[in-house]
Amino acid sequence: MKNKKLQVWLPLLLAVVMISGMFFGFKLHQQTGAKDFFAGNKTSTLQEAMDLIKTRYVDSVQMDSLREDAINAVMDHLDPHSVYIPASGVQEAAEELQGNFEGIGIEFNLFKDTVNVIYVIPDGPSEKAGLQIGDKIVAVNDSSIVSKTLPIQNIRRLIRGKSGSNVQLKIVRGTALQTVNVTRGRIPLPALDASYMVDATTGYLKLNKFSETTYKEFMEGMEILKKAGMQKLILDLRGNGGGYVQQAVNIADEFLDSNKLIVYTQGSNIEKKEYRASKDGVFEKGKLVVLVDELTASASEILAGALQDWDRATIIGRRTFGKGLVQEQFGLSDGSALRLTVARYYTPSGRSIQRPYDKGKKIYMDEIRDRYEHGEIINPDSVHHLSTEKTFKTSGGKIVYGGGGITPNIYVPVDTSLFTHAVTRLYLDGRFNAFIYQYYISHLQEFQQYKSPAEFAQKFQNASDAWKQLEAYALKDSIYLSAVPQTDKKDIEERIEAYLARLKWRNEGFYEVYNLYDPVFQKAMQN
Repeated sequence: MKNKKLQVWLPLLLAVVMISGMFFGFKLHQQTGAKDFFAGNKTSTLQEAMDLIKTRYVDSVQMDSLREDAINAVMDHLDPHSVYIPASGVQEAAEELQGNFEGIGIEFNLFKDTVNVIYVIPDGPSEKAGLQIGDKIVAVNDSSIVSKTLPIQNIRRLIRGKSGSNVQLKIVRGTALQTVNVTRGRIPLPALDASYMVDATTGYLKLNKFSETTYKEFMEGMEILKKAGMQKLILDLRGNGGGYVQQAVNIADEFLDSNKLIVYTQGSNIEKKEYRASKDGVFEKGKLVVLVDELTASASEILAGALQDWDRATIIGRRTFGKGLVQEQFGLSDGSALRLTVARYYTPSGRSIQRPYDKGKKIYMDEIRDRYEHGEIINPDSVHHLSTEKTFKTSGGKIVYGGGGITPNIYVPVDTSLFTHAVTRLYLDGRFNAFIYQYYISHLQEFQQYKSPAEFAQKFQNASDAWKQLEAYALKDSIYLSAVPQTDKKDIEERIEAYLARLKWRNEGFYEVYNLYDPVFQKAMQN
């Protein structure tokens, strides 16, 4: 049974964990100017070796590649979150935390060999140029992008470009080939996935990262919720891999009063630094619930840990990732960068959330998988670290634990309805997403009648019809869904509804519909 669960979730989990561990660090100090990694008063032994290889080695060598390999070998002897970022990856890594990028303002997916437009940002460059959901992009500036092997990163690089520059797209709309000229612009990357009133007094707010714009987006969402009468807030940090610590501190300050300590940092080469609440918060008295899971990491754990230590919030879900290291980014002379761990962070009670990494990077990253194998994801009694880790006390005297993430006050396991092999294939190879898109496009006129996610959730009655069409769609690839358990069928119908809502209303629509069935969210409503 556990193996089936692993087949479904493990590849996605490990991919997201690696991304959050490698690319989401803290910016606690200003970035230093560009520095030569090998610079110094004396030539280092490593530089001497590189020079000898360059000038004396029998064959020609790609020195840039060799240098990157050498730096990565050094980084492998440090902690799992200190990383080398090649020059080609610095901009992309920065964009995620800047909260915007330069492009044309669409979301696309690759179905079979063709780029399909699945969303056009309202009032963005593409909408102004006339691009529509359902268009198929076949060429960018005369470069064909119809391919089963062209990496999606390459397609993204062709489409993106400097704000104000022009790009020519050849599209297929229906059966007609058209040319569309788009003037690129600055496109937001929102940190706020959803913000809505669940009922007359309960608000829900979902953050996906802590970028430069997170606090601003959070405050805008809170202002709307408070005006709507919010007295209780469900703050969803599941899957949030972190980002800038100051953004998390600013949000914690909105929930904590007086001069309460939020987090402090300490390292061998930097002085201890404290971050405290410093202003009147927007929600210091209302009831607060925070949702977390095994992909809640870094800055998210700072926020959850501070609220737990001060008994300000009830933490619900599963044990968080356990990343308590502070990174600072240093630019190198060739445009590349080192994101280097310079300190650890500690919650107000003095606990370090960082998991041990002394057995190597692979074992460290595999720990999430181990939680499945030891049953922790399904059974809270299997949280094996609790009997051995140092204990701390919250302001109200509750026991909390250090050294392994934030353990929730209320545990909600992963849904134990396990998928069959057929359904596993359906999700992991992209067929489910492709079907949802095709179903949406073929029923576009029907979906226009729904004015809000709430109305859609209440009135949409075609889940069983969509299931039948999904069965026929999967059968073309010899995937047999007719014999799946009833629990799996029910789960898939719920996901169909949520994913259809996402195509029309983006993440706001997805969460407003999916939360109706989500057991973690339902537990939050009860507390």
